[in-house]
Amino acid sequence: MVFLRIFRAEWLKKKGSIAYWMVLMGAFFIPLVQMLTYLVYPERLLILHQDTGPFWELVFQRSWNLMSTVFLPMGIVIATSMLCQLEFKNNAWKQVHAAPVHFSTLYFAKLAVVLVMLVQLVLLFNVGMYLAVSIPSLFHGQVPYPAYPIAYSHFLYENVIYFYMCIPLLLFQFALGLLFRNFVVPVGIGLTLVVAGIAAISWKYNYMIPSLYPFLYFLSSVQPGAKTFDLMNWTSIYTAGFLLAGYLSYVLNPRKG
Repeated sequence: MVFLRIFRAEWLKKKGSIAYWMVLMGAFFIPLVQMLTYLVYPERLLILHQDTGPFWELVFQRSWNLMSTVFLPMGIVIATSMLCQLEFKNNAWKQVHAAPVHFSTLYFAKLAVVLVMLVQLVLLFNVGMYLAVSIPSLFHGQVPYPAYPIAYSHFLYENVIYFYMCIPLLLFQFALGLLFRNFVVPVGIGLTLVVAGIAAISWKYNYMIPSLYPFLYFLSSVQPGAKTFDLMNWTSIYTAGFLLAGYLSYVLNPRKG
């Protein structure tokens, strides 16, 4: 019950922050661009309908191809850092730590808020995918409405895996955000990691860069075959390592000014 109360308090804090709006913008930006493209060039959506592959799987793959490379990692870096800066910005760490609550509870309540926001982003992104190919059919008679069957269990599984692939970067950025008072430092480090990952896509050991995991999973899903590494294992290792490092950093040095 204590954890739930702290979580609720942290959730209320983020409502007025830019991080709240970044979830909405991040989730609907790519679908909005796709929808506008299909409204202006309906023949592109018509070609998608005429493709021999499963319609919704093609839509899902095209959307995640754009999302997983740049927009999702950069969004995680910026939104997580902003959320971690709320106490720094308002000089409220002393008030937070004055509450009769263990530091572990505070840490995991704040982390839970970030994770729930990531869940929101993934869910809204899927809603955006559906709207991006459905709305143009209402304006162009030659484009059929996408009344195709949806493999819900398959897409649920895929979304869960994409969510899991984001956890290492999120935990890394969460630890940095709570460690540095200056907002520019964690954002700079995080964005540098994202850019380095993009530059190292063709590197043999690109699986060692956690910001690339969503895109690497996308590649493995569209190009199945033998792998020289186990992405799930590396994700689990980084998740455990960053979670422990961030937790110890916060609990052993809770004074933030």
